[in-house]
Amino acid sequence: MKERSIAAMLRGQKKHISFHTPGHKRAGADITELSYSDCLLSPQGILKEAQEQIALILGAERSFLLTDGSTSGVFSMLWALRSAGARLVAAPVFSHPSFLNACKVFGLEAVPIPLRTKFGIPLQPSPQEAEEALLKADALFCTSPDYYGNFPDLAALSSLCKREKKPLLLDGAHGGHLHFTPSLYAGSYADLWVDGVHKSLPALTQGAVVSAKTEQWGPLLEEGVKMFRTSSPSYPIMASVEYAVTFPRNLPIERAANAFKTQYGCVNNADWTKLLVPFGEKCNEAQRFLEGRGVYPEFNDGNYLMFYLSPCTKAGELKKLGRLLKKLPRGGVEENAPAGVISMYREGL
Repeated sequence: MKERSIAAMLRGQKKHISFHTPGHKRAGADITELSYSDCLLSPQGILKEAQEQIALILGAERSFLLTDGSTSGVFSMLWALRSAGARLVAAPVFSHPSFLNACKVFGLEAVPIPLRTKFGIPLQPSPQEAEEALLKADALFCTSPDYYGNFPDLAALSSLCKREKKPLLLDGAHGGHLHFTPSLYAGSYADLWVDGVHKSLPALTQGAVVSAKTEQWGPLLEEGVKMFRTSSPSYPIMASVEYAVTFPRNLPIERAANAFKTQYGCVNNADWTKLLVPFGEKCNEAQRFLEGRGVYPEFNDGNYLMFYLSPCTKAGELKKLGRLLKKLPRGGVEENAPAGVISMYREGL
């Protein structure tokens, strides 16, 4: 049976002289809307099929390809919320800046859930904190998982929103890999959610998906997507998103990552892709040592180095990291992180 995918369409492209954009005129995978390549603004062919397949995999009524990262998905979700009549949105203080920016653009008011930390790590809101804020708001917006690999109590938040008849929106920018784990996946609980596919699955940077659970939200989300998604989407990014969402689960590396956390004293979290190693005042020294040997962490917040995995991480790479970590001294973790990720969060709501 002939393969039907965006990548197959691009591979099957005939060589031709380009009298169309883009200006590099290579006529390769980086093309524009042509007679055979469909149009994301009004998909009728291969792009329509790709979005339908993605929605089926993610358990959504509607899913939309994004080539602008999760940021355009957050804007699209909040547009849908605003269009449905919402004015107040409860959200943790450490929400991504795109949330606050979208609120400013749409005239939404954020009802902040205060920041609590433990050993320098921002804590997810408790169900009680979320309830207190939601009672003053029209909807609840949470991040799941956060940058440190922690989750809110998704089942409790979902039940709370259903009881109050208010929508739950989840920023899953760091959770694109979790559709294999329904108990932790944003799409198992949210009315609207975004997956930052490029962060933890093998997609090109800026590849993402935004989804609606029911048809109630589908048309409003589509309206937002059409306004905030670029009108010149990248075909290589779209093909990579489709590829990434259909990429098989890598259970061996998941098990190895969870074992690694115990063996090398990582912070206990529920997300196997995020290895959080405490170094305290030794963070900068450890980062220099590792980068001098070709190993680059995702971030250094002054307390922790975080190493971001994906299904494409090789077992040998994880073993090398472990060997290097054995050589490094650890410092004491400070409760108030001096810089980095938490300070960025604190500039939020």
